Amino acid sequence: MATMAEVARHAGVSVATVSHVLNETRRVLPHTRRAVLDAVEALGYTPNTLARSLVTSRTRSIGLAVSAISNPYFTEILQGVEARALEHGYGLLIADPHDDPEQECKAVRLLHERRVDGVIVAPSADPRGLLALLARHSVPTVFLDRLIEEERAGAAFRFDQVCAENTAPMARLVSHLAGAGHRRIALVAGLPGLSTTTERIDGYRQGLVAAGLPHDERLVTGGDSAAEGAERATAALLSLADPPTALVTANNAMTIGALRALRERGLSVPDDLALCCFDDFAWADLFAPRLTAISQPSREIGARAVQLLLDRLDAPDRPSRTERLPCTFVHRTSCGCPDTLSRKGTAL
Repeated sequence: MATMAEVARHAGVSVATVSHVLNETRRVLPHTRRAVLDAVEALGYTPNTLARSLVTSRTRSIGLAVSAISNPYFTEILQGVEARALEHGYGLLIADPHDDPEQECKAVRLLHERRVDGVIVAPSADPRGLLALLARHSVPTVFLDRLIEEERAGAAFRFDQVCAENTAPMARLVSHLAGAGHRRIALVAGLPGLSTTTERIDGYRQGLVAAGLPHDERLVTGGDSAAEGAERATAALLSLADPPTALVTANNAMTIGALRALRERGLSVPDDLALCCFDDFAWADLFAPRLTAISQPSREIGARAVQLLLDRLDAPDRPSRTERLPCTFVHRTSCGCPDTLSRKGTAL
């Protein structure tokens, strides 16, 4: 295995110059930098990551803590995170907190102990312990998908956030169903305490108001962001004396649960119940009927989270930023519209 000294001799420079080029610790003239990189390539030199981290105080690694990694939505976020991290020469360490505040703190503490340069976290419904941990250790952090109110974190702690728009897209689903003639539109909402849950409930209510429909609390039930919870919630809605004629599910896992509940009762979509869902996924177009959905820019969310973290590492004292990315209304047939009217990709 080639050494740094051999690279220096091959390039005709000092070992210190090679170190500055590889670790980006000092500006080097372009032709000198090129000579060093050519020597690295010619000799097949592999930098010692541990030694480099001692010099730069950076490990060039990022910690990612998200629950339900098996969920297609978070899988796509992971792909966006990984691609952008690799593009900038960063490795990725991943932990699943299982939406449990205690596990969340353990996961992030473990990532911090591995000396990651910063963390990207989809916070739980009760992030108080997490915020205290991050503030105590001054960990550069980006929150993704689920936002945290800035006052909950304290003025001394700077953090960045990125997520999709939630309120207007949910209102769009409700308005679409109302425009199709539905007057009793139900919502299976997500886990209480999450910003995504709160904002999508707000969007549901705004959609009702825009359509001139009354708000019936009995038509809003919690599915805990999981298929099992949504199956129970949908069954309860169908058991009402005056059940809904249309249903909106607030994430893709709950869409699966709702469909299971309908199948158990021998009901079909959209003949017996129209269905729209927040979250599109790869096989939504293969269902019969095809699922009308809100598509989130999941890969872009992951990529932006990495970029925000890198910007924070470069400028630790800059003002915090919160970014919201637009969604797309994907019109198919589960809402009851004829297939000839179905069109894909209406930006919101």
